[in-house]
Amino acid sequence: MFAASVYKMNVRASYDFPWRIGIVTFMANPKLLQGEEVAETLETLAKDPFFDLLELNPPEKPEHWRAVEKVKDETGVEIAIGAQPLVLMRGVNPSALDEGKRRDALKALKEVIDEASAHGVTKVALCSGPDPGVDARAKAKEALIASLKELAAHAKDRGVTIILETFDREWDKRQLIGPIREAVEVAEAVRREHDNFGLLWDLSHAPMLGEKPSDLEIAAPYLAHIHVGCAKRLPDGSLKDWHPGFYRPGSINGVEEVEELIEALSRIRYRGAIGFEVKPEEGQHWLEVVNAAKGVLYTAFARYVSKL
Repeated sequence: MFAASVYKMNVRASYDFPWRIGIVTFMANPKLLQGEEVAETLETLAKDPFFDLLELNPPEKPEHWRAVEKVKDETGVEIAIGAQPLVLMRGVNPSALDEGKRRDALKALKEVIDEASAHGVTKVALCSGPDPGVDARAKAKEALIASLKELAAHAKDRGVTIILETFDREWDKRQLIGPIREAVEVAEAVRREHDNFGLLWDLSHAPMLGEKPSDLEIAAPYLAHIHVGCAKRLPDGSLKDWHPGFYRPGSINGVEEVEELIEALSRIRYRGAIGFEVKPEEGQHWLEVVNAAKGVLYTAFARYVSKL
């Protein structure tokens, strides 16, 4: 948490940042995805007073969970689980048209929910499976909604909220969900039966979806989390979901876009958390991109409040 001090009309005013701040730990230090440097990464980020929330890929070893418990006990930081790597890297597909594959995905994701709940974690994020194409898209959405309803019902008894992240459909990850309007349709269907469900929108994915923070107004009742970061434009013009640090070559998004996001979230009275999703490139220390992101958020917020 932080505050920005600005000078207006001969008065010095201080504004507290209105949302809790998190970070996707396994993107900030990708070695976590290989089960390496878990304890030291979590300790470094948890002891940084800037952060209130750490998003972690599902720990696979008891010693990793012990590291989680240690930082929770020592710092009071909240832990959330991001199960997106299971979908994007391991082929777990909650929107699969093949019923056997969908059931396998539900089994894997329920295990993540159970493990999270057993360790006092109350939020689990995931994403849809790959986009099957226009002709099969409607049936895949039906499968996804059925999966999310079952996961939300399973999670409800364990005190866990399920959060669906939207990804690009045309450029890189090519996921079913997808445009925010379609995500809202999914959320509406799930929320009719389960209140422990929400959406995650990522500023990094916005350029690949042709979206702006102002588009979040239609999703306001369902927004549970926000990610802040950058897409990457390659020399050939293609876009990649590589989450480079701010102001790296080819990075899309900067202070102006983050300020626009802050204004949009304030307008819709968003009450969730905001989490950085930034990844070091070759030759960068992982803390370089983390601290650069902190500076961008501070500057964007200071610019925003100076106009109030």
